Amino acid sequence: MAPLRDACYEALKTIKYPGLSRDIVSFGLINELTVEGKKAVVKIVLTTPDTSISKTLGGEIREVLHKVSGIDDVEVYAQHLPPKSPQIGGHGTPGVPAEPLVPGVKHIVAVASGKGGVGKSTVTVNLALAMAQLGYKVGIMDSDIYGPSLPMMVGIEEAPYVAEGKLVPHEKFGVRLMSIGFLIPTDQALIWRGPMVMGAVEQLLKDVHWGELDFLFVDMPPGTGDAQLTLSQKVKLSGAVIVTTPQNLALLDAKKGVAMFQKVEVPILGIVENMSYFHCPNCNTRTDIFSNGGGRREALRLGVPFLGEVPLNAGIREAGDNGEPVVVAQPESHTAEVFRNIAKSVANLCK
Repeated sequence: MAPLRDACYEALKTIKYPGLSRDIVSFGLINELTVEGKKAVVKIVLTTPDTSISKTLGGEIREVLHKVSGIDDVEVYAQHLPPKSPQIGGHGTPGVPAEPLVPGVKHIVAVASGKGGVGKSTVTVNLALAMAQLGYKVGIMDSDIYGPSLPMMVGIEEAPYVAEGKLVPHEKFGVRLMSIGFLIPTDQALIWRGPMVMGAVEQLLKDVHWGELDFLFVDMPPGTGDAQLTLSQKVKLSGAVIVTTPQNLALLDAKKGVAMFQKVEVPILGIVENMSYFHCPNCNTRTDIFSNGGGRREALRLGVPFLGEVPLNAGIREAGDNGEPVVVAQPESHTAEVFRNIAKSVANLCK
């Protein structure tokens, strides 16, 4: 019967957790699978009270296993367990350990987007620097393993040193900084599978001397993959900031990002609309190049805060490319003030 049981396992690997890109087998949801004759019995364990998820998964399990040659009958049992530990602000995240993975850090905030090219890293860095300018102790962790951008944005190429078995983050502009980009050559491409990515994200959290921080901002890679799941499973997130641009395509992907964090019970702190408009420095007029207001409307539809509109500005790009983000390079600018207002909102939401 082992080959038939193995075939059932392979079939179950085709089922994704609702709203996520990871299958239920690698997610560890299959508590038990037995095959007796032509009957398969599956027990799944979920750390969410949402019974609609178990109903959805149960239906998909029955469907795929009935297609396995030799299986005529399928029974599915679901058990709902409470989250292992409470979330900051009363929320819970499935799989979060009782002991903090990053001791000394009060709030961990994920900055995410459903797609690339919306300026998420730019928002992360400037938001973190604006928070530091407000007097908070801040760190930035670049968790984009395949395309780290933090080294260029802050103008650092040197590798961090090791003390007492842990990496010591770089510190610049009053903010502690860590990225996989500090550890590999800039022209080297990483070709890693999911488990290696997940391991690297966990190491950037626990094997770094972050020290005492009020906020650790995590620049997430685009999409809803392994890095996002690892973060939501391993640490207590105070919440997620979703970055989008005004056009419908970006908003469609932003919805996926919101849905993913909601599935793992991470609160959405709000939506930032980046490249919201172009303000001409010569004629002092505003042009909505990529439409406008989509982020605000989506936040209203989802019932989450709208954190602000960041303009499309050549100064933002130039400052980032030069290793001195606009909040530092042009602290009196309108754009810097926008980021400081967003930072004030995030700080208030995390109290």
